[in-house]
Amino acid sequence: MKTSKKENFLLIENDTDSLTDFVSGLTKHHNDFKSENLVVDLRRYNEANAESLLAFLEISNVHRGENKSFVLVNDAVGIDELPEELVVVPTLQEAEDMIQMDEIQRDLGF
Repeated sequence: MKTSKKENFLLIENDTDSLTDFVSGLTKHHNDFKSENLVVDLRRYNEANAESLLAFLEISNVHRGENKSFVLVNDAVGIDELPEELVVVPTLQEAEDMIQMDEIQRDLGF
């Protein structure tokens, strides 16, 4: 797992081929970054499917329950194939925009 700190979020990339191991690692190390907004870069997984991305749903719910953003970046799966609780966008720029919108909503008390 590779991390890099950005202005208002932590970018996390998988440095192995296994999404299952990646989700397990994120869950295991959640306390290390639970106070950060997270963007998980899955762009290299061109053949990801809805089932593989749904593996991130539990950690996403836990993280958002901490009042922090959790955004996946992948364009292989259509937004209609996933529950609305799982935020998936096609580009890093859209992920950054989503984090900024979430921050504004939290600042306004929503």
